Amino acid sequence: MARGELVALLGSSGCGKTTLLRSIAGFVTPQSGRIRIAGRDITALPPEKRGTAMMFQSYALWPHMSVAGNIGYGLRMRGATRETIARRVDELLALMQMQGFAGRSVAQLSGGQRQRVALARALAVDPQLLLLDEPMSNLDYKVRIELRHELRALQKRIGITAVYVTHDREEALTLADRIAVLDAGRVVQYASPEEIFHRPASAFVAGFMGADNAIALTRGSDGRLRSANGNAGDGEPLLAHFRSDVARIEPSAGNATNGRDLCLSGQVVQTQYVGQGYRYRVRTDGADVWAHATTRIDEGAPVAVVVPRDALLLFPRATSPG
Repeated sequence: MARGELVALLGSSGCGKTTLLRSIAGFVTPQSGRIRIAGRDITALPPEKRGTAMMFQSYALWPHMSVAGNIGYGLRMRGATRETIARRVDELLALMQMQGFAGRSVAQLSGGQRQRVALARALAVDPQLLLLDEPMSNLDYKVRIELRHELRALQKRIGITAVYVTHDREEALTLADRIAVLDAGRVVQYASPEEIFHRPASAFVAGFMGADNAIALTRGSDGRLRSANGNAGDGEPLLAHFRSDVARIEPSAGNATNGRDLCLSGQVVQTQYVGQGYRYRVRTDGADVWAHATTRIDEGAPVAVVVPRDALLLFPRATSPG
């Protein structure tokens, strides 16, 4: 990663993203490989010698200390003078827009304010690399959205290099310069948010990034895509992923066929109202898929799900021998 970048480690619970972050921090010893920061091998160094600072999911603030005491804690452990600590605390309180909070107990703060104090404490020691372990997971949705934008603006303004662990794809897309998607302890794609969202490298990444509709298809010699209906059939076997918001529902296949788009006949089996319209689960001959419509459709109604050809994410599909 480049200096000044924010890289998100994105994946589901248990995929290894926090273990990787703790390995960088020095709390976990890797079984193999090397960890380098700015070309310096830090694999064998203790946490305090690595030039990193970690912001924990729980914030880990000292409840018996004031805001100023928490922010200045790392500097005190490094032997900084009182004047240096006081000056740095004032700088960071101004940066976090928390002037006047220095003497307040952290127990009196809101969740968002505690997050800012934890971030200020991590930044106080001027780390080469800031490590953030799902720092917004405990916050209400509205506060999380606000602080997400604040954190991104702050990170860009001060130019800190950061690694950010999250299981929330929207958070990763919003915050990161680049995203590493992890699965079972391995990085399966490392690219910009735009690349990962629009050009996922695998069916797993496509599904994780929201294209969770998946259906087996075959591509004929004429280039047309058809449902495989559980069989390999004639043509190239493919697995298609697509997002529910790119699929539209028509009363019948005859209203939507243009020879290019994928058209699946089926029946509405579930309805969800999502505020700006409806989300429907449609049972087709190949799979249950989700699609959007602006109007209400009765459950049990026959419909056609139409997906534009350029909205399909296509991957090779393994077929059973014979």
